[in-house]
Amino acid sequence: MTTPALEAPDATQPDAARATPGLARRTLAVFARNKLALAGALVLLALLAFCFLGPLLHPTDQIHTDLSQAGLAPGAGHPLGTTDLGYDLLGRLMYGGRTSLEVGLAAGLLATLFGTLYGAVAGYFGGWVDAAMMRVTDAALAIPALFLLVVVAAIVTPSKPVLILIIASVAWLSPARLIRGEALALRGRDYLHAMRLMGGGGGRAVFRHIVPNAIGTVIVNATFQVADAILYVAYLSFLGLSIPPPAADWGSMLSTGITYTQVGYWWLIFPPGIAIVLVVAAFNFIGDGLRDALDVRLKNN
Repeated sequence: MTTPALEAPDATQPDAARATPGLARRTLAVFARNKLALAGALVLLALLAFCFLGPLLHPTDQIHTDLSQAGLAPGAGHPLGTTDLGYDLLGRLMYGGRTSLEVGLAAGLLATLFGTLYGAVAGYFGGWVDAAMMRVTDAALAIPALFLLVVVAAIVTPSKPVLILIIASVAWLSPARLIRGEALALRGRDYLHAMRLMGGGGGRAVFRHIVPNAIGTVIVNATFQVADAILYVAYLSFLGLSIPPPAADWGSMLSTGITYTQVGYWWLIFPPGIAIVLVVAAFNFIGDGLRDALDVRLKNN
């Protein structure tokens, strides 16, 4: 009488794949103890509501200019004043923030996704595959990111999808190197040896083991990538390489405002500048909080 073969899922499943509800509660508790991280999350939620729900409460015309209303200081009817073309600045701050957040989030997440897969493949396979892939990364990192962005943005006509691809094409380099280091550390683990002995291939190793076990690093890095992407949007817009008018973003608003500083239009500078600082700081605080909450050493305490 033959005995049925027993499956051995535990031999090939990493600890991260067997997370418990208690571990999730501990992660949230560690994050909640970080006051700056909580403040960052609240600020981010407030900015998202401001940009995406605000136009419903404060509708404005951000397409047609009205020169008779140009350059008005903050007051009744225009809480933040008007721009040089007569746009209501509060409404423009909402629509401009929507563009900055959409491009920043999409570019940061796309860069993180591609960089994670690229680094995981390079780190797991090692050898000449790793050497060839990382030489490409090193060569690209040797060129200043802002220079690459300016060159590419000057060649093509920026639109929202194009701007996302331009920023992501530069931003993926950092997560690729980071995840490659994680993959080098993980590929020698016992569960990966067991997986290979059972006939598992490289694709299974990367998607079922390397990436899930590096998910904490990926999530934390994604928050920093989004913050950097929002800054890249502001850089390009400040240099005049943003989405053409009547579209706007916080960087182009800041660039326009600086043009009118000498005539005292201070309200054109402070709102977009403060918004950029708040959203970048919020993502960085959230990233710091997630880094502590997802730290393996804290989970094991």
